Amino acid sequence: MIATQAKLVYQLNKYNNERCQARKAAIAKTIREVCKVVSDVLKEVEVQEPRFISSLSEIDARFEGMEVISPNEFEVVLYLNQMGVFNFVDDGSLPGCAVLKLSDGRKRSMSLWVEFITASGYLSARKIRSRFQTLVAQAVDKCSYRDVVKMVADTSEVRLRIRERYVVQITPAFKCTGIWPRSAAQWPMPHIPWPGPNRVAECKAEGFNLLSKECYSLTGKQSSAESDAWVLQFSEAENRLLMAGCRKKCLSVLKTLRDRHLELPGQPLHNYHMKTLLLYECEKHPRETDWDESCLGDRLNGILLQLISCLQCRRCPHYFLPNLDLFQGKPHSALEAAAKQAWRLAREILTNAKSLDKL
Repeated sequence: MIATQAKLVYQLNKYNNERCQARKAAIAKTIREVCKVVSDVLKEVEVQEPRFISSLSEIDARFEGMEVISPNEFEVVLYLNQMGVFNFVDDGSLPGCAVLKLSDGRKRSMSLWVEFITASGYLSARKIRSRFQTLVAQAVDKCSYRDVVKMVADTSEVRLRIRERYVVQITPAFKCTGIWPRSAAQWPMPHIPWPGPNRVAECKAEGFNLLSKECYSLTGKQSSAESDAWVLQFSEAENRLLMAGCRKKCLSVLKTLRDRHLELPGQPLHNYHMKTLLLYECEKHPRETDWDESCLGDRLNGILLQLISCLQCRRCPHYFLPNLDLFQGKPHSALEAAAKQAWRLAREILTNAKSLDKL
């Protein structure tokens, strides 16, 4: 048994050194290319409208605010200034979302975003995005990369297609630090020892982001609150939770397997699903010794089996917001196809570690 485990860990390390590192290098190269174009577009936007200041900056060879959805799809979060005069309202009526309401009607004129405030005093995510979309469309026509970049039509999101190969979504957002959403108040569960009080305090201090984008839990539902709502995102806290042990390596292997074998019609699975399942695995195995390099194979198998279970049940709860289902709106046929493919993948890795050479 130990020999089998050791063989799997050896093969996974080999897979990480060859496939995962190659994927990382290719994505890093793409990100540089994509960020050049996005920075140029955002520079033009800023000339027209100084409230939309580009926050895309390179720190330690990483671009702050850049999320990789898949090797050809990216999201750039554009942090906006001055949320000050608004209260954060998160009553759970919109899973995964919250609204920003004027703290005092008399302060309306003091807001940097006065023309995007609704009659009932909400800062509308849709109105800000609509204005931003108009500015980006104008900037695309003026920027020095206009021959290789164009807007993606038929969406309220701000999406650019670059060199007919890459799609980048630019999402206006507010950073919220020093508060924690009520809808995530159940985290961490009192009976689960991971991640421990110090790490929890760090994550909560890190805060979360409010994104102006279409919210999955509201797809198909029409309400006035929907268009004003902001989507909650916890990327800084999630990354902080995955720092120690072989967690990052495990995520890298999962992302590589997803890119190579689970990129399916209907796009049932994103890298974010892998990250979410990894966080749940951390709760199931709370001791740091469970995340030694020697346990990499066991952790990976556990996550793949959990993935199959979620796909078969057609439900994958968000780690911090369990009422939000990350499979909401995904076609059932796509989830079934992904379950079958994930099972083939897991069976191959479980029964023959050397199969990783071909995967």
